[in-house]
Amino acid sequence: MPKAPTKSKKTTSMPSQAEAEEAVRTLIRWAGDDPAREGLLDTPRRVTKSYREFFRGYEQNPTEILSRTFSETDGYDEMIVLKDIRFESHCEHHMAPIIGRAHIAYLPRKRVVGISKLARLLECYAKRLQIQEKLTAQIANTLNEELQPRGVAVVIDASHQCMTTRGVHKAGTSMVTSRMLGAFRNDPSTRREFLAFIGLPPATIGSSS
Repeated sequence: MPKAPTKSKKTTSMPSQAEAEEAVRTLIRWAGDDPAREGLLDTPRRVTKSYREFFRGYEQNPTEILSRTFSETDGYDEMIVLKDIRFESHCEHHMAPIIGRAHIAYLPRKRVVGISKLARLLECYAKRLQIQEKLTAQIANTLNEELQPRGVAVVIDASHQCMTTRGVHKAGTSMVTSRMLGAFRNDPSTRREFLAFIGLPPATIGSSS
C-alpha cells in the first residue's frame, strides 16, 4: 500500500497574496460586477482569507497526526468507533462545498490513538480539494498504515452542493461511500456490528466496499 503523503505538493511558483486577490477581482469582473464598488472593495482579502481556512489541510501532515499512540490499554481489543463527525470539504471539480458526516472505526492490535486525532485526520484530508471516494480511502488507508490495527472502517455520508445548488439541482440528496479493511472487510459479523453502531442496516454496505 502506498504511503500516505506527508505533505501535498505545491507548485514552485506559489502566487503572492496580491496575485490571489487580483484573481478574485478578475472573477468579480467576469461575473459582471465592479470590484471597485464599495461593497466589494474588501472582498478579495476576505475570499483569500477564507480559502486559507477552507484548504488548510495542505499544510498538515496526516502521519504526524497519528504519531502519538498509547499501548497501555489493559489488553483492550474491541471495536473503537467515532461516529457522526461533521465535516466540510470542497469538490475538486467545481470547488463547491461538500458537507456531511463521517464514521470512523478500527480494531486495535496493540496501540490506540486519542479520539480527537481521528477527527483531526478527517479534517486534514477534508480541508483540501476532494472527491468523496478519495477522501474515504485516504482516511482508511492512513489509519491502517500508521496504526496497523486488525481492521479499519470508514463510512461517509455527504451532500454535494455541486449537485444540489447547480447542475441537476437535486436538493436533499446525499452520497454514501465506504472503505472496509482487514476484519471489517473479511468478517461479516464485525462489519454488521460496526454498521449497527452507526445506525445503518447490514445490507447497506457489503464486503466489496
